Amino acid sequence: MQNVFVGRQPIYDLESVVFGYELLYRSGETVNRADFSDGDLATSQVILNAFVEIGLESLVGDSFAFINFTENFLVQGLAHQLPPGRVVLEILEDVTVNDALLAAVGELAGAGYTIALDDFIYRPDLEPLLQFAHFVKVDVMGVDRKKLAEHTEQLKKFNVRLLAEKIETKDEFEYCKSLGYEFFQGYFFSKPTIVKGQKIAPNRLAVLQLLAKLSRADTAVADLEKAVSQDVTLSFKLLKIINSALYALPRKVQSVRQAILLLGRERIRSWVTLLALGESSDKPSELMVTAMVRAKMCERLAVSLGRPKEMDSYFTVGLFSALDAILDAPMEEIAKSLPLEDDLLAALLKREGQMGAVLNCTLAYERWPMNVGSGTS
Repeated sequence: MQNVFVGRQPIYDLESVVFGYELLYRSGETVNRADFSDGDLATSQVILNAFVEIGLESLVGDSFAFINFTENFLVQGLAHQLPPGRVVLEILEDVTVNDALLAAVGELAGAGYTIALDDFIYRPDLEPLLQFAHFVKVDVMGVDRKKLAEHTEQLKKFNVRLLAEKIETKDEFEYCKSLGYEFFQGYFFSKPTIVKGQKIAPNRLAVLQLLAKLSRADTAVADLEKAVSQDVTLSFKLLKIINSALYALPRKVQSVRQAILLLGRERIRSWVTLLALGESSDKPSELMVTAMVRAKMCERLAVSLGRPKEMDSYFTVGLFSALDAILDAPMEEIAKSLPLEDDLLAALLKREGQMGAVLNCTLAYERWPMNVGSGTS
């Protein structure tokens, strides 16, 4: 597994109670700054690490997650897979205000997303964005106090809540309160902290092949399922996403087909685009082939045993049986984050139940040519 990192800085209200956290791109435990040149890559990494690898609850609890979104992410509609009740979409200061951007932001606001304008300095040409904004974040270090007061008065004409960021002293805090700011962020309260997690990287080729299939409206669900299942870690990612707090489903989803049907083409395309932007894998393709062969054999044995309705679960057991080799980690450790029911976990860890017996048969058949060749039985 590979370590991943997310920076986290709290945002406080007037009573100095945490209202939310801004989630920031970080490349390591000791690099506590935004060290990147590709904004799209940074945004994709923050989303994947926060929602899939580490978990939103671990990072922000019940608070809001403020996340920077580039113009490209907004226009392409990649924000729509995130839960509108948990995130605040921060529109970066370098966006170009045009019809495409305004249409994208308007659609997000209409869908219930909370919009914030980051590092905002009032200009008349930016007013169209203010009609959709719920928060405006003003960099208090970016202007002197006279201009800060002038810009603040202009912003008060709009139905927005004001957030002062980069506050470094108590004096700045008190001054911003006197101007009417309701929320505050900066080193005076807390420096960003770095939270570490671990990720599983799917094969880039499998991700790109799936993305190509998703781009075609006539691709059948069965073809999408096949494309996802070609890479065991991609299947694992998809199940982890749909079983996360993002969707809060009453029951765990245990098959790729179920995940595809529940998520829908557009949400899957958004997630796969994120994976294509930010993931890669250097594992040998033979391991992926082994996982697929096991999965198909378990699936066929399920049908032979008169359990066609459970064939998806049998397929999943076979597919995930190679995760320890693919991830270079004990299955017991991996199982802690597997989004599976107890019977599937028992099959993987202890070879228990009928699925465990089928997996045992599959593994024995896999080893059979070696046993024959060595003279054993």
